[in-house]
Amino acid sequence: MIDPDTYRGLAADHRAHEVGDTLTVVVTETATATASANTDAGGSVKLGANTQTHNGTHTYGLGLSGDDAGQGNTTRAGSLQAQLAVRVTAIEGDGMLRIHGAQTVAINGEKQQFVLTGLVRAEDISPDNTIRSNRISEANIQYTGNGDISTAQRHSILYRITRWLGLI
Repeated sequence: MIDPDTYRGLAADHRAHEVGDTLTVVVTETATATASANTDAGGSVKLGANTQTHNGTHTYGLGLSGDDAGQGNTTRAGSLQAQLAVRVTAIEGDGMLRIHGAQTVAINGEKQQFVLTGLVRAEDISPDNTIRSNRISEANIQYTGNGDISTAQRHSILYRITRWLGLI
C-alpha cells in the first residue's frame, strides 16, 4: 500500500527535492541601466604675413577656428513581479535541481506568456516550498506578449527599412 521509496510522512519536509516535484518561484526582478557620454573638441589655425614696402608696413592675417561639443544620455529601466509554479525536470550531478515552468494568460485578446528556467540549490528552497528568483542560477526569465497592444507597439516595415538604411 505504501511505497517506501517515495513515502513522505506528514511531518516530513515537503520542499521540492526530486524530478517531478513542483515549487513556487517568487519573481522580483528590477533592472536599471544608465549611460552617458560627453565630447568637447576645439581647434584653430591662424596664418599671418607682414609685408614692408616704402609706403609702410602691411599686416595680413587669415584665421579658422571651430568648436564641437556633444552630449548624450540613455536610461533604461524594467521591473517584473510575479509568482510562477515550476517543476523539477532534472537533478544535476552536483545536486542542483533543474527547473522549468511556463504560464500563459489571455486578457482581452492579449496573450501573455511567462517562461522560467534555471538551476536551484535545494537549501535555497524555503520551508513553504518557495524560492526567490534572485536565488536561481543560470536563470532565464522571459515575459512576452502577443495581441493588439503588442502589435500597436511594433514599428512598421517602412520605419524599419528607413532605420536600417540610416535615413532616420
